[in-house]
Amino acid sequence: MTARRVGAVVAALALVLAGCATAEPQAAPPAKPVPSSVPVSVPFKGLRPTSVKIPKIGAESSLLAVAVKTDGSISVPSVHTPMQAAWYKLSPVPGDVGPAIVLGHVDGDKKPGIFYKLKDLVPGDEVDIDRSDGRKLKFVVDRVTQVPKDTFPREAVYGNSDKPELRLITCGGAFDHAEHSYQDNIVVYANLADA
Repeated sequence: MTARRVGAVVAALALVLAGCATAEPQAAPPAKPVPSSVPVSVPFKGLRPTSVKIPKIGAESSLLAVAVKTDGSISVPSVHTPMQAAWYKLSPVPGDVGPAIVLGHVDGDKKPGIFYKLKDLVPGDEVDIDRSDGRKLKFVVDRVTQVPKDTFPREAVYGNSDKPELRLITCGGAFDHAEHSYQDNIVVYANLADA
């Protein structure tokens, strides 16, 4: 991954980390219209991951390819579809060298999300990713961390690596009702099996 691409990933993902909110109503509407998001369901024509499956926690989802919204934050699946996961398409394709980023909600619409039990993973657990080229990849969890959003370890999560890696990210910790967001992130680090 080039330094410029890493910079774009870090900058954009830093903004999404504050956005793991449930569908609670906002206290007041914005004074002017908020820029619309880039639709997350637009087909991505290049090589891409198509699904994620985590047998231990019963998580299975197709993967939408998401990018950056006009306000600089990452477009994520709607909280009204909390069981939908997404791949950040400015990160590597899973199986390629570097940290591929897969995002999912912990909850939404007062229901558990696709990554509701992500915090329960332990080293050695498996994550399966299917790709549009027919490859079926198996990643093995190396570690799971819970970190406050204001001290998110950007370099550890998004920095260059010399092998294919996977990062699964969701929200966790206490819910801040004033901010309509969780205070922490759960990050799973995984390596491609037999890489």
